[in-house]
Amino acid sequence: MAITMSSLSSSFSSLSFTSQISPKPNSLSLSFPKPTSFTLTKKYSPLVVAANATVAVGETEDLKKFVKATLPGGFAAQTLWGTGRRKSAIARVVLKEGTGKVIINYRDAKEYLQGNPLWIQYVKVPLLTLGYESSYDVFVKAHGGGLSGQAQAISLGIARALLKVSEDHRTPLRKEGLLTRDSRVVERKKVGLKKARKAPQFSKR
Repeated sequence: MAITMSSLSSSFSSLSFTSQISPKPNSLSLSFPKPTSFTLTKKYSPLVVAANATVAVGETEDLKKFVKATLPGGFAAQTLWGTGRRKSAIARVVLKEGTGKVIINYRDAKEYLQGNPLWIQYVKVPLLTLGYESSYDVFVKAHGGGLSGQAQAISLGIARALLKVSEDHRTPLRKEGLLTRDSRVVERKKVGLKKARKAPQFSKR
């Protein structure tokens, strides 16, 4: 069977190809549900906030009146007083016969010291050592440093004030180390170092 080139060309020319590709690609339509909007409706009554603020201010004012009434002439006119220092904190302490209240900068001690049990313990130790925890009211003016340093400064001030009550208190207070001024302070930063002694990383090459 002999097939000639002319017959093949004529058979190819008779074939017709049709493209079924649409000029536009099929578009997919995705339908998403509409997002639901949540609205939080919280009603804050301004009357409650104002009442709380009034109570806080009222307590502070009451404590100021109590301190001024208890200490006529101010801190400088009192006889049972002591000054304590720790780090950068300074505390001037006055003792008055009372029921064991501790007021620091016209605020209750627990509130001022943020309820920290260690700092509160610092303040109470001198009175507990001598059994005077419910015999004296403590009034403090403290400034400088942080609350930790102020609490330890108050402890030293109370111990020094108790010496003016009686010189016999010196031995038990000295035995507990409450009359020793802790002279440790933060060491100063040095030139070329990151802190007092911390140096930058060494690179040999």
